[in-house]
Amino acid sequence: MSRKILVTGAAGRIGSCVAEGLKASGRYEVTATDIHADPARGVTKLDVTDGTAVEEALRGIDTVLHFGWAKDEEDFLGKVLPVNVTGAYHIYEGARKAGVSRVIFASSNHATGFYKVGEEITPEDHRPDSFYGLSKSYIELLGRLYADKYGVSSFNIRIGNFPGDDRPHSDRAAHIWISRRDMVQLAECCIEADASAAFLSLYGTSANEDNYYDIGYLKEQIGYAPQDNAADVLARYGLREEELKQEEGEYQGGPGVRRTVGEGS
Repeated sequence: MSRKILVTGAAGRIGSCVAEGLKASGRYEVTATDIHADPARGVTKLDVTDGTAVEEALRGIDTVLHFGWAKDEEDFLGKVLPVNVTGAYHIYEGARKAGVSRVIFASSNHATGFYKVGEEITPEDHRPDSFYGLSKSYIELLGRLYADKYGVSSFNIRIGNFPGDDRPHSDRAAHIWISRRDMVQLAECCIEADASAAFLSLYGTSANEDNYYDIGYLKEQIGYAPQDNAADVLARYGLREEELKQEEGEYQGGPGVRRTVGEGS
């Protein structure tokens, strides 16, 4: 019997790639959901702010890939908190009640974006560069709680740069880029990881040269062996990193990350 998978945010750039890739593998029975239904793409409606609807959707599901998200820092109280934080709570609580074995959460490199370029960091570190990164960090810890207290296996994928068209578009992106096929492979590796893996945070990138993050250990730990390297892709396009948009700033989170100490409101 194939494993039953539910993907939230399945109409989004990353969620659609993962949902479609998992369906194409033929290994899983995939339920693709998003805030708005899209019958043509096989996406059904699921509002993660509705706890009852989430609980009903998770009945009989083995693994949830939670990719549904609101990236809106301009309305932190009105949108980011209810969709991201409350929505994630409903996912984990619904998983607990429904007996879901694992929740795989799409976190972000922005959970550690305030580390400077060149600083070595681990998936256990937190230094968010924005309210967006802060909400990602919070939900990583929510997963830790549900793993420890309720036995819901929780994986956090701190996704690097996923433009969706299979090539990096800036110098910073070239260090943290992940291709479509590597994104799908990583999702499968997290789904198939041994049941004894109660909690895991990791960075989701391809095998890029000068990667910000160490991902080499993931092959032994969960079988992830990325097939792509941003430098090879750029070479196929006849591009060099210095010809890309120059976005690598002082901080790993990118050029938009800066300290505002002393600035008035």
